[in-house]
Amino acid sequence: MANPINLILWLLVLIFISFWVAAICAGFYIIVHPLSVCIKPLTEIADLLLQGVQFPHYCAEKMFS
Repeated sequence: MANPINLILWLLVLIFISFWVAAICAGFYIIVHPLSVCIKPLTEIADLLLQGVQFPHYCAEKMFS
């Protein structure tokens, strides 16, 4: 079982921060990802934006670890 303080901390981060980060990153990711085929330096930016989109998943994993 996870530490209750750890669970509450990551739950707050999940609710108040990570969903906003993921929403903003998703919008930019939709625009940048197709362009990264033509413009190779955008690949690194697309990868960073993908990590932002996956941030809620990371927070949920940390809640129960």
